[in-house]
Amino acid sequence: MSDKTPENGQSNGARLRCGAVGVGRMGRHHARVYGQLEDTELVGVVDADVERAADMAEQFGGKAYATLDELIDAGVDAVSIAAPTTAHRDLAERCINAGVHCLIEKPLAGSAEDADAIRNLAEERGVVLMVGHIERFNPIMRAMQRATAADESITPRFIEVHRVSPMTFRSVDIGVVMDMMIHDLDVVLMLMGGQEPDEIQASGVAVVTEHEDICNARLTWHKPYGTCVANITASRLALKTERVTRITGEKAYIKLDYGTKSGVIIRRTANELQMREIRSQLRGGADLTDLKWDELVNVEQLEIDDGEPIVMEIRAFLDAVRTGTPPPIDAGAGFANVRTAQRIVDAIRATMGGTLSGAAESPAIVESPGQDAPVGR
Repeated sequence: MSDKTPENGQSNGARLRCGAVGVGRMGRHHARVYGQLEDTELVGVVDADVERAADMAEQFGGKAYATLDELIDAGVDAVSIAAPTTAHRDLAERCINAGVHCLIEKPLAGSAEDADAIRNLAEERGVVLMVGHIERFNPIMRAMQRATAADESITPRFIEVHRVSPMTFRSVDIGVVMDMMIHDLDVVLMLMGGQEPDEIQASGVAVVTEHEDICNARLTWHKPYGTCVANITASRLALKTERVTRITGEKAYIKLDYGTKSGVIIRRTANELQMREIRSQLRGGADLTDLKWDELVNVEQLEIDDGEPIVMEIRAFLDAVRTGTPPPIDAGAGFANVRTAQRIVDAIRATMGGTLSGAAESPAIVESPGQDAPVGR
């Protein structure tokens, strides 16, 4: 393994030696990127499917190892863990204890308890840990951040999310909340400054698997400036694929379509003087039926770049490894996402009378975990 310093991460300027643990649908892309970047070397891959691991090694370089221990012994600085969620804690702890930096595909773990254990161990060992919430690096998300960076804060008051797709029979070891909704929980919590919701209400249905396959969750924040509500729907039993987020703020409305990589931002402050005049006319009873409302606001199509999300994600992880700075989605954020997801599942179980797999007694409205509980950034 290459020399590291706790203050500066990977300090000697050499190519980072990387590995991929799990090379299925997502993991194979991690192996590909490590094999193609000029400043990384793909040491090897590990997968329960030996033939698949050998095929990935042949395509992208390195060696197919039978076990994680063999990959660690080969000398790796950093790895991506893209194995089933139920294996995340074991794999992460073994890597962290060996001083290997980890990029863990979402979710960080299958439970808040496991996510907290991983987070605490990474902090104790001084290892960089990033969670792979890929939507943060989606071109449409980057476009929104660029469009709002120079503007005054757009305070969210209502967020509506739809993420639905046909059943693929992947990730059936977890429900749709941990499988699909977790993407949107990460984005919504980011928009809310990393704060977990004060209240959660949710309903869900288990149809094909033992876990919820369809879920609608209502998340509520009580902020000093007022209440914000997020209404999130996720389904893996749809007849089409749709991934759309709508953000209604005090200063703007934003629509993001992840699937088509398109978006629009409508700012109400663009023609404020005219808007005041319109309000005055309305109070006076004026007939404004011929007025086109969209001429009163600024409608801006978001400018989308062509950067590949997985490449941007891995580069952000590697930058954190090299510099020792916190990654953009650290273990604290990953933990907050998992705990929020777990609270949603608890609320579903309550409304279903404990019919979901692993059901436990809990209130239909799940309150905030409290001020003393750790909250992700």
